[in-house]
Amino acid sequence: MASFIISLTALQRNAQVLSNVAKASGAHILLALKAFSTTSCFDTIRPHAAGCCASGLYEARLAARHMGGHVAVYSPAYRESELTELLEFAHHIDFNSVPQWLRYKEQCLSHPRVQSGQLQLGLRVNPCYSTGHTPLYDPCVPGSRLGIPAAELEGVDLNGISGLHFHTLCEQGAQELIDTFRAFEKSFGALLASPRIKYLNMGGGHWITKPDYDRAALISLVKEIRECYNVEVYLEPGEAWCVHTGILKATVLDIFDSMGYRHAILDVSASAHMPDVLEMPYRPDVYAVRPAGQANGTPALQLANESYAAAGEANELAHTYRLGAPTCLAGDVIGDFSFDTPLQVGDELIFDDMTHYTIVKTTHFNGVPHPTVQLLHENGQLHTVCALDYTDFEHRLG
Repeated sequence: MASFIISLTALQRNAQVLSNVAKASGAHILLALKAFSTTSCFDTIRPHAAGCCASGLYEARLAARHMGGHVAVYSPAYRESELTELLEFAHHIDFNSVPQWLRYKEQCLSHPRVQSGQLQLGLRVNPCYSTGHTPLYDPCVPGSRLGIPAAELEGVDLNGISGLHFHTLCEQGAQELIDTFRAFEKSFGALLASPRIKYLNMGGGHWITKPDYDRAALISLVKEIRECYNVEVYLEPGEAWCVHTGILKATVLDIFDSMGYRHAILDVSASAHMPDVLEMPYRPDVYAVRPAGQANGTPALQLANESYAAAGEANELAHTYRLGAPTCLAGDVIGDFSFDTPLQVGDELIFDDMTHYTIVKTTHFNGVPHPTVQLLHENGQLHTVCALDYTDFEHRLG
């Protein structure tokens, strides 16, 4: 059975790095639930996180129920019923457009939690400054629906707005954030300097826990913003909490030749279990589980008593396979990989770095069984925390 395996030790390592950055800079660092929402891991993260950021009511409920701390909410649009509930427990609610803000302004400003300062209201703005390379993940592309450009705020009644929020990065470093903030400052600096603004949320996409990330530069920027503008600074990374903390383990179900390719069908699907492979797209690192004497690779997460052989590019090693899914989607192909020895039915493969933006995006497409979710403890023991079955597939479809 396929399984997502998450290392609590690796999560703790990342969480400590983020905690150190928060203490050194004065930033409030939140967990972005859109990237990772496995509540069984929250005990590891909770001591190091200021809270969570949520993309809507359901994630906000999850944050309040399982994480605690600060609950920051942003959605491209709210239903009135959703906003009514969020007003009762969220700490920040950010609006995506001027019409949404004006539509709900009186409802929000009349709420006791807003009047007491327990709940603050903000706007997501768009600095119209792109640093990314993948349009699908760039909120600053022309025609973007995410965030308000500066020109659209001219003449708008901002009474009751106490926060600004931008989110433009995706898997990027400190320099990209610095460049983006300078662009934001040119367009929104006067508003940020207004006494009404109490917080700045610089979103996510920060690879803070990557070894080559310039954490000193991030700390310096946050300190500068806090001192110059007298605001609280929030960061809401998702990937940084759980990068290099987990794997997806798959099994080879069939091997055959067809149309000039040697195909290996696995019990996992790119479409259903790791959709970013198709959407971004990107090529995951793959390892074959091998006997100890045949090991030549080291995934970020290694299981006790297992050794691994790294796969290569197509035709780089002796035996090349097109790794595909057990679905009817013709394009549900993970890619072409080569191995030093032939694959056999029943062999296990490891897809590295599969915690963030994978488990949260999984589906039951085609009725393919869902991988279990397992936690790897410091003592090497595996504990299954989620094992979906046929009844989950049936109930989900109504």
